Amino acid sequence: MKNEEQTLSLFGISLTERPKWQQFIICSSGFFFGYLVNGICEEYVYNRLQFSYGWYFTFVQGFVYLILIHFQGFSTKQMVNPWKAYVKLSAVLMGSSGLTKGALAFLNYPAQIMFKSTKVLPVMIMGAFIPGLRRKYPAHEYFSAVLLVVGLILFTLADAHTSPNFSAIGVVMVSGALIMDSFLGNFQEAIFTMNPETTQMEMLFCSTLMGLPFLIPPMVLTGELFKAWNSCSQHPYIYGVLVFEAMATFVGQVSVLSLIALFGAATTAMVTTARKAVTLLLSYLIFTKPLTEQHVTGLLLISMGIVIKLLPDNKPTNRPINRNTKTTLNNTHKEMINQEQKQTLV
Repeated sequence: MKNEEQTLSLFGISLTERPKWQQFIICSSGFFFGYLVNGICEEYVYNRLQFSYGWYFTFVQGFVYLILIHFQGFSTKQMVNPWKAYVKLSAVLMGSSGLTKGALAFLNYPAQIMFKSTKVLPVMIMGAFIPGLRRKYPAHEYFSAVLLVVGLILFTLADAHTSPNFSAIGVVMVSGALIMDSFLGNFQEAIFTMNPETTQMEMLFCSTLMGLPFLIPPMVLTGELFKAWNSCSQHPYIYGVLVFEAMATFVGQVSVLSLIALFGAATTAMVTTARKAVTLLLSYLIFTKPLTEQHVTGLLLISMGIVIKLLPDNKPTNRPINRNTKTTLNNTHKEMINQEQKQTLV
C-alpha cells in the first residue's frame, strides 16, 4: 500500500483538494444527471417499447460499464484490493439492479419510487453491523431520514391519482432490492474505509465483472434470456436505448461511488432519495401538472429533512483508523516521549 494519500477525482475533475461543499455539488451533479436520464430511459423502455426484462437489461448494462471503464484507462494492474473483497458486493449489486428494473414490469413508477425511497433507513441501520464500519449516527440524522422518506411517500402517493398498482410479485422483487441496497452502500463504504487507495473505477470494474455471472441463473430460470434476445433481434434499436441508458447510468454510478468515498453510505442514500423527489417534481414542472396540498406537504417534509441533515455535527466521525495512520501516531507519540526524556536529562 502506498503511503501517500490517494487523489480522488471524478472524470478528470480533482476532488481531493476542494472544500467539502464543492465536492458534494460536483458529485451530486454527476449523480443527478446520470440517474435523471436513467429514469427517462427506463420508463421509455418499459412503457413505450414494452421491454420488461430487468435481468437482461442489467446484463447489457454491465458490458457497457466494462467497455467504458476500459476507455477510462483502468487495468487490473492498478488494483489495490484482492478479488475476494468484491464477491459479496458483486452479488448484492447485480441482485439489487436486476430486481429494481424487473419490478417495473409489475409495479407502476410511483409505487416503485415509494418503496425505494425508504432505502436510507435500512442503510443507516445496517451500517452499525457491517465489519469495518460499525457506524453510529446522531439522533437528528435518523429524524432527517424519516422526514425525507415520509415526505417522498406523501408526494408519490399524491402523484398517483388512484392507489398505486401493487402486484405481489413486484412487491417481493422491490423488497428484495431494498434489502440488498441496505448492504450495497455499506459494503462499498467499508472497502473505501479499510483501503483509502481504492478508486471508483476499480470498485465498479471488479463488482461488475464478478457480478455478471450472478445474472445468468435468473435469466435462464425465468426464460428471460431467450425472450429478451428474440425481442432485441426483432427490434435492434432497443440495444441503442439500452446502451445510451447504460452510459448515463455509468456517470451516475461513478458519482455515487465518489459520494460514498467522501461522505459515507447514509448521506449518499439521502441524496439518492432526494433525487427521486426531484424527478417527480420535474415531471410536474415539465408537463404542467397541478400541485395539490399533499404535494406541498411532501415537499415541505423533504426540505425539512435536507435542512436537518445539513446541521453540523460536533461529534467526531466514527470511522476506523487506518493501520498506517495508527503506526504514524504511535511513532509520533514515542518521539515526543523521547524528546521529553532528553530534555529532563539536560
